[in-house]
Amino acid sequence: MANKGLEMIQIKQIIRLYNEGKSYREITDLLGFSRKAVTKYVLLYKSTGLSYEAIKQMSEEEVSVVMATQEKPNVNRLAILQCLFTTIEHELKRVGVTKQTVWSEYKVEHPDGYNFTQFCFHYNQWVKPSEVTMHFEHKVGDKMFVDFAGSKLKFIDRITGETHEAEVFVAILGASQLTYVEAVQSQKKEDFIAVVENALHYFGGVPAAIVPDNLKSAVTHPGKYEPELNRSFADFGLHYETTILPARSRKPRDKALVENAVKNIYTRIYAPLRNRTFFSIYELNTAIQEELVKHNNHPFQNKEYSRRELFTQIEEQVLKPLPLLKYEVKNYYVATVYKNSYIWLGCDKHYYSVPFRYIGKKVKIEYTRSSVAVYLHHERIAYHTRVPGKYGYTTISEHLPSHHRFVSDWSPEKFLGWAQTVGQETEKVISIILESKTHPEQAYKSCIGILSYGKKVGYERLNLACRRADQYGSYSYMTIKNILAGNYESLSSEEQVPYQLPLHENIRGAAYYSVS
Repeated sequence: MANKGLEMIQIKQIIRLYNEGKSYREITDLLGFSRKAVTKYVLLYKSTGLSYEAIKQMSEEEVSVVMATQEKPNVNRLAILQCLFTTIEHELKRVGVTKQTVWSEYKVEHPDGYNFTQFCFHYNQWVKPSEVTMHFEHKVGDKMFVDFAGSKLKFIDRITGETHEAEVFVAILGASQLTYVEAVQSQKKEDFIAVVENALHYFGGVPAAIVPDNLKSAVTHPGKYEPELNRSFADFGLHYETTILPARSRKPRDKALVENAVKNIYTRIYAPLRNRTFFSIYELNTAIQEELVKHNNHPFQNKEYSRRELFTQIEEQVLKPLPLLKYEVKNYYVATVYKNSYIWLGCDKHYYSVPFRYIGKKVKIEYTRSSVAVYLHHERIAYHTRVPGKYGYTTISEHLPSHHRFVSDWSPEKFLGWAQTVGQETEKVISIILESKTHPEQAYKSCIGILSYGKKVGYERLNLACRRADQYGSYSYMTIKNILAGNYESLSSEEQVPYQLPLHENIRGAAYYSVS
């Protein structure tokens, strides 16, 4: 990810942690970004003079503009310092010379250079000291580790008899080791975010960081230094004001706690349930929760207290409060605004209006379970309540040019009301046409064509033509058009529509086939 700038959602996370009093080092450790990137964006934030609440309320485009207008930090300092590393290394080998000594001399020569902490950080990165094994002391309210168990649990569909396998999600708080377990349909993004959210509500608060393994629902592209988070999961972290801190690839110590928790639930939950049969995932989760209560209330080995007791004593009050509203998973879709001022949301097969001045523009659609928002260059240009009805139209009349607003009012009720003013036969034909079409736009155009004959030929003739079409059992615009063109609507029910063969030189006629 070299030379790739951070996204605004990541910059907001840096600003949030800095606003909470975290040091540059702590922010670097929590987010996994380089110290240089953290320092850069904190300095830019400080130079704006804005509060975190003001930054939080801004759109991505507004934050980008504010940041871009500020003075950029001196980017040549690191290059200058790197040129001195060999000399510094030699000086440090001399008796009595410390990093404080060489830094003081460095600052005399370069007054605008790094402060002592950053000086040492960059030097240590250059030296690349041998890796040492870390001993983790988990702080209260600091981290929640999450993962899926390797083995799955099963339930049977009571109707079909089909056996389904369920993924088993495990979450554990670092300090108290209070554990949450839930069976879920899949490891897909929506299911994963839902169970992580359920875990936070089970614990009754939010830790400073959530540590997932590098599964696709959490991490799009694992990286040694800067893993790329799944956008929805990153947004979930911002909603709950917590940091998403993926475990490092091939570093089992980073997730040892949750892996040990998985081993415990094999014994404490899987084993007691192994001979039971469940007929829904709800029944399975009910049984899991019963065993989970026993697990969390069971005393630690060689201890007199349980996970639940330890959580109540040291961790419960340290967790940050839950937000008032639950998170809604956001999905993204790119579309072009049609010439009729609508965009098409493919997953719902539904149209949503967009202001007509954006016709022909490529826009980003951000939709949740309840809403649809349309963005152009990070600016929201339309917002709708989500209506997942196939081939329907959701319209804000102000979005459409004036000559299209009549079209925006099209609906089955509108056409049926119009047909009633013509007559019962016309209403019947229009009703059948509306019910017969898969796509409403096809039906609407047919209805407009038929009902427009009311002005051309009069309501009486149109109503008679619809009666004749009903007798034929043919319900379409072309049927009505042909009946009116041939004046067939005035024929009595006993009379037949005359039919004549067209004259053509290749048609032999009856005489050709007569026996001479």
